[in-house]
Amino acid sequence: MPPSDATPESVQNAPKAVTAAANLVTDGAALVAGDPWLKPYEHGLRQRHANYLRTLKLLAEHDGSLLKFARGHQYFGFTRGRDMPHPVGTTTPALGQDLLGEAGIWYREWAPGARALFLVGDFNNWDRGATPMARDSFGVWSIFLPDRLFAHRLKHEGRVKVHVISDAGAQDRIPAYIRRVVFEPDGTSATGQVWLPPKFEWKHPAPVSHAAPRIYESHAGMAVEQERVGTFAEFERDVLPRVKRDGYNCIQLMAVQEHPYYGSFGYHVSNFFAVSSRFGTPEDFKRLVDAAHGMGIRVLLDLVHSHSVKNTVEGLAGFDGTDHQYFHAGPRGLHPAWDSMLFDYSKPEVLRLLLSNVRYWLEEFHVDGFRFDGVTSMLYLDHGLGKTFGSYDDYFGGNLDEDAGVFLRLANQVAHETKHDAITVAEDVSGMVGTARPIAEGGFGFDYRLAMGIPDYWIKLLKERRDEDWSMADLFHTLTNRRAGEKHIAYAESHDQAMVGDKTLAFRLMDAEMYSRMNKDSQSLIIDRGIALHKLIRLLTFMLGGEGWLNFMGNEFGHPEWVDFPRAGNGYSYKYARRQWSLAEHPDLRYRELGAFDVALQELDQRFGVLASPPAKLMQCYEHEKRIVIERAGLIMAVNLHPTISSPNWRVGIPTAEDYNSVLNTDDPDFGGHGLVVSGQVYPQQLVSWDHMKQSVQIYVPARSGQIIGRA
Repeated sequence: MPPSDATPESVQNAPKAVTAAANLVTDGAALVAGDPWLKPYEHGLRQRHANYLRTLKLLAEHDGSLLKFARGHQYFGFTRGRDMPHPVGTTTPALGQDLLGEAGIWYREWAPGARALFLVGDFNNWDRGATPMARDSFGVWSIFLPDRLFAHRLKHEGRVKVHVISDAGAQDRIPAYIRRVVFEPDGTSATGQVWLPPKFEWKHPAPVSHAAPRIYESHAGMAVEQERVGTFAEFERDVLPRVKRDGYNCIQLMAVQEHPYYGSFGYHVSNFFAVSSRFGTPEDFKRLVDAAHGMGIRVLLDLVHSHSVKNTVEGLAGFDGTDHQYFHAGPRGLHPAWDSMLFDYSKPEVLRLLLSNVRYWLEEFHVDGFRFDGVTSMLYLDHGLGKTFGSYDDYFGGNLDEDAGVFLRLANQVAHETKHDAITVAEDVSGMVGTARPIAEGGFGFDYRLAMGIPDYWIKLLKERRDEDWSMADLFHTLTNRRAGEKHIAYAESHDQAMVGDKTLAFRLMDAEMYSRMNKDSQSLIIDRGIALHKLIRLLTFMLGGEGWLNFMGNEFGHPEWVDFPRAGNGYSYKYARRQWSLAEHPDLRYRELGAFDVALQELDQRFGVLASPPAKLMQCYEHEKRIVIERAGLIMAVNLHPTISSPNWRVGIPTAEDYNSVLNTDDPDFGGHGLVVSGQVYPQQLVSWDHMKQSVQIYVPARSGQIIGRA
């Protein structure tokens, strides 16, 4: 098994990264100062940075700045304006250009391979020849619809498509920058809507950036208990208060961008600027974001720019009649594992579409950042399929998609220039050098990267070894092995680990016993073991795994079974595409106790700033006794993973000469434990040198439990 994030083992002890990018004048090779193992690849780092600077200069020269380039959403699609044409030689409006002429609606579309475009919809009775569009020398088609002629016909919510005639034939398509798509009741077709509503009135400012994100990964559609699709309004009403109560400070919303197939979990996006109509209107989503901000919760969006759906009815594939408008032509344009289309990031108009999309969600919906999906797939020409990434050689050379790397840097720059405290998180399993370092150093500019090796490690352990045989040294190494100076989001499991064909950690630990033995009055060694290990896995990951935390909704209380969306293979059932919140609320079920423990984890970070503190230090590691002790944020964590032998009078060093008390104990009865240690137990200091500290205490840690002690 590769180490966490599959980074080379030597990285664990690499020196701290160099000073902040603001103080650097660099050619993109400053990462070498923080990691001498990169010295042989210095030229490659410089070349990457030069590619980024070259593209940045090109885009800025074209439109004046990168942010101005990234405003395609203000120009393409349907926008209100006046009939003053845009300046010759540009494809974006000059500032103040639409102040002359009569008022109306512009519709613009980039389709260089098309022979003719016609706007069709309710407003012209779907007459495909009635409303032709004009083409400029850049392949941008446009039409102006003055209010004096169309105000009573082309209205907000009016249904529209664009009829595209090309060498491939004629077809009705949904505009690329459309902001609203509705699906017919039979699910066989989709139609765009003109979406120009009254100005939304925001009530709450976005919360200030938190020291460390504690992220509640969520999916509005499956956030209801009934076997159906939930809505943004229901999520706002029912789930946001739970997130607030449980102590999370961020939500990460999946599947918000429109996607035709519900079972894709939102990863086969068809309309990048449209909020999924399954869950409500764009204004419903804005109200959700606004309500979250009012609770002090920041909102992250799952952003899918790594690929796009193949559908031609709803998506971008073959829009202008070619196979290379937005995507790579031929086999390179098809993802071999995901059955989807791959963007050609070398094209300016592809960059405009995606960079504008970054700016759009931040500005239009006030989201606070993104988790970028599929970064590994983007970075490598083979998409990282089947690779272990055990050497630095894997991060350089002919397998890299340099254009994708440039795009990711530009996307992070747009995000942070649009909103200075935006959070960007990379989903990258490869451990790519510099992913979460500043661009000026030669990094990609992400704030965090997901510690993707950790959940894989837990699954592998549970599948292949009894917990009696777990290696304490290997456990500590894997949970702390991450690139120095790059912040990671730790998690024991996300939605990925519970998808159909797999199981949640709770179900993997307890399986069928969960159906009959989760009542507090039931006796089951399997349930007792499962609950104890569920808490310890999360405790160890929380304390050791990163500088942020993520949990998929429901996993905190041990949601059983797996996640599976309606499809032919399950009779289009919603049974596994929902959350059984009532399990966590039932006073007689042990799910409630697991939920209480998760709340205590979040409170631990609130009180002591664990996640924002430097990485954990190993103090003790005993293989035979299955014991491990670490120090982080001035706290001492002692974990006893032995299945039968408790540890009375266990001596551990403490940083300061004062009494310590138990601040978190997995064996607490409130958390489903046996209560063998009194809650809040005080441990008097002893002037006995231990663990390289001048003083120590003696504690009692029962079998299969963990305890954190801090100053009394």
